[in-house]
Amino acid sequence: MENLSPDKISTAFRKALQAGLIREVDSAVIFYDISFLQKRITDLKSCFPQGTLHGLAIKACPLTGIMKLTKDLGCGVEAASMGEVKLALHNGFKPEMIIYDSPVKTHEELEFALNEGVHLNLDNFSELERVKGLLAKSGERPVKSNIGIRINPQVGLGTILESSVAGEYSKFGIPLKFKQEELINAFIENDFLTGMHLHVGSQGCSLEMLVEGTGKLYDLMLEINRRTMKQKGFSQVSIFDIGGGLPVSYFRDKQPVGMQTYVTALKQRAPGLFFDASSKDHGGIRLMTEFGRWAYTNSGWTVSRVEYVKQDPGINTAMIHVGADLFLRECLNQKDWSHEYTVLDRNGQIKTGFAANPWNLAGPLCFSGDIMAKGLSLPEVHEGDYVVIHDTGGYTFSMWSRFNSRFIPRILGYYFDGEKFIQLKEREEIEDIIRFWT
Repeated sequence: MENLSPDKISTAFRKALQAGLIREVDSAVIFYDISFLQKRITDLKSCFPQGTLHGLAIKACPLTGIMKLTKDLGCGVEAASMGEVKLALHNGFKPEMIIYDSPVKTHEELEFALNEGVHLNLDNFSELERVKGLLAKSGERPVKSNIGIRINPQVGLGTILESSVAGEYSKFGIPLKFKQEELINAFIENDFLTGMHLHVGSQGCSLEMLVEGTGKLYDLMLEINRRTMKQKGFSQVSIFDIGGGLPVSYFRDKQPVGMQTYVTALKQRAPGLFFDASSKDHGGIRLMTEFGRWAYTNSGWTVSRVEYVKQDPGINTAMIHVGADLFLRECLNQKDWSHEYTVLDRNGQIKTGFAANPWNLAGPLCFSGDIMAKGLSLPEVHEGDYVVIHDTGGYTFSMWSRFNSRFIPRILGYYFDGEKFIQLKEREEIEDIIRFWT
């Protein structure tokens, strides 16, 4: 099961209506199927060796209720900023379960991470020099953090340029093709450098690209460990972070590459990464992953009340309560980012059939680009109906825009198709907006 069906969503929504969880003020609500998410994470963990650190990307879904749930399931987090590092610590994650990846870390942020024992992935040689200075400043105190370095495997660009980061040029990491000997020397010269990290991209990257990215760094790791064993008597690289990036499907008729298929391909290309890290003969390598979109996207959906319907020659427009505030990428780049949609009546029942003219879904923001879908084949839509936007659990609410000072909607989680609901975040009040702008 990759996507929640309209029937399951309709069932959960009707139960929320019956429970009084959709108030008149709740013109839009975000939902998470917690049971689906739990199974997703269980499946992820079953594909990798025991002892793998699964650092789920906070930027995909920073809700504290979700973060605490994944922590209880044994996951860590990947943090792309110091704000995310401190959010993770606040939510009870141990420092060693936090992977800190920002490409622009200040002296103060690096020092904080080192003092706490957060895992650091360094982005460039200048950052490596900063860390060397901070460690020298700390004197004989042992290094609490595991430290790796991000390497661009330069395996090419995927179909979505804005989310591809492993081309010949990338703002992230050190390019392998141009800096291989410098990278090898950096490991030889710095005993504290024990990890390597890559990320090929998020959505739009092929299985072959993802696997070859890991494969290129695996070959580099073998060479570094061969040289450090010869020179120092030990294999220095003991942590291998494969990043995330496995695509998800936003459409039920398009099945993506499964996690097990991905891992099987990785085992063929980089077999030494897949020993059980809890066993005595695990090979000395600890795996890390950084899945975000894959973990969260298909577990969430958003519903908006239809406030108005406009009928123009050849096109209908449903005016809804979410747009570029929640779906920035979708509104600005519909070619690469789109969803499936279901129309429910005011009682939560699925509407069927198709209207004579296609539909646009227009949001509430004050600019003409605030249209998240155009030319859709939908049933007849009336004021008071609801539009469901499928697969919104990742990279939607976390990218919320403050433009026009819209109220953040209520966010609900549920178990077992709506048998139990929990509140993940309450709808904002005017005091929250005033506080933000003050």
